[in-house]
Amino acid sequence: MEIVRLHLARLDAFHDIPVHGFVIKHPRAGAILVDTGVGWGDERLIKDWKVVNRHAADAMAEHDLSPADVKIVINSHLHFDHCGQNAVFKHAPFYIQRSELERARREEPTNGQWFDFAGARFELLDGDGEIAEGVRVVATPGHTVGHQSVYVDGPDGVAVMIGDAAYTADIYRDGDKADLSPWPGQHADRDAWTRSLEKVHASHPHVVHFCHDTRVLGHS
Repeated sequence: MEIVRLHLARLDAFHDIPVHGFVIKHPRAGAILVDTGVGWGDERLIKDWKVVNRHAADAMAEHDLSPADVKIVINSHLHFDHCGQNAVFKHAPFYIQRSELERARREEPTNGQWFDFAGARFELLDGDGEIAEGVRVVATPGHTVGHQSVYVDGPDGVAVMIGDAAYTADIYRDGDKADLSPWPGQHADRDAWTRSLEKVHASHPHVVHFCHDTRVLGHS
């Protein structure tokens, strides 16, 4: 299964970091999209974060894909830069941890319109689960209570789309020893976050893809 990285936005107020989504080209289930970037219409949020935004459709077109190709959406979590263009894919079900949807409804009133719009079809998960053959979500709480990462089985091993369980390759590599002083918000629960990173490391992924780092780590 091919994994295609989409360049969806840049957050110039936060280390000029990129915002990535990923398309898993599944031979039977069709295109599976992981995270949808930043939405439109919340001018204050866009100004505060100095968002340089892109339409998901434009990012997909660079890879000869269109929103209509997407059959399933997986949100790693429901922060504004990971679910902002969910409505572009309202024809697809959204796989999310039940605890994350509950948290976001409680804590994310400003971007609720981006994920909790009329007609949104949620497939709620309680922990790890298979989404399609060879594609599964693994609960990795800590960044948020309902954060999840996406695992894709391949001939060389597992590829992990880690979401915000680690903002960068350096944080992933260093784990609990990482200097997080420049990265407020990396965890809401430090102990859970540490356990989640240890869980990912223990799976010995072949590659790790990051939402906010263009580097791709090979062989954990």
